[in-house]
Amino acid sequence: MKRFIKDFKKYWRYTKYATKAGLKAEIANSHLSWMWWLLDPICFMIIYTFIAEVVFTHSEPYFPVFVFIGLTIWNFFSKVMTGSVKLVKNQKSVLTRVYLPKWILSVEKMGNLFFKMCISLGLTLILMLIFQVPFSFQLFHLIPVIMVLLVITFGFSTILLHFGVFMEDLSNIVSIFLRLVFYLSGIFYNVYKRVPEPFNKILLRGNPAAFIIEQSRKIILYQEMPDYLWLSIWFGIGLLLSIIGVATIYKYENSYAKVI
Repeated sequence: MKRFIKDFKKYWRYTKYATKAGLKAEIANSHLSWMWWLLDPICFMIIYTFIAEVVFTHSEPYFPVFVFIGLTIWNFFSKVMTGSVKLVKNQKSVLTRVYLPKWILSVEKMGNLFFKMCISLGLTLILMLIFQVPFSFQLFHLIPVIMVLLVITFGFSTILLHFGVFMEDLSNIVSIFLRLVFYLSGIFYNVYKRVPEPFNKILLRGNPAAFIIEQSRKIILYQEMPDYLWLSIWFGIGLLLSIIGVATIYKYENSYAKVI
């Protein structure tokens, strides 16, 4: 833990500048630049709203905002997961020349996607005005929910970063698994209402993506308190995964160069 804190302080400035550089590189040759970060979730929101309301005639109150919240959380979680698998191999040119704690790559990736998620959350407030979703002080409860999301995501990403160095097919496995998780996370439907008991509760509490999405919707759309008991449980799980992931990376990172 001491080494982790020491390295975090030492490489924080690098992480910050690397994140900014990555964001600038993404929009360097784009005519719409950062607008793509908004258009992507908006377009999918429109598509899923059309499918649910027109094709299947199933909907929820404030459905476009309902879908947009799900997409915002899911895009952050899933893109960190898929990107973590090849982080070390994609940074081979840098890592073979200078030393970096390899988990810093996960922090950098999360920083990039967290910035985009914050933009989407800001757009959520605009959508709330458009679709007349009531505002309340319950919105402040979103802060601990996002903190739990960050801890869980970091824990999973460090473990995927490590095994991604040694397993060539891991990216394909993760992509297939995330497709399944996507449909089980209630992005465009209400898990609690559409899935029969007790499977709905099992799905919501056992799937971190579904749980975080549901808690975010409770706060934003329905002005309800989040489930702090299960938030605490998932925070503990995320913290444990993070400790395991970082410790594993420290133990084996010297052998990464031989593999990549």
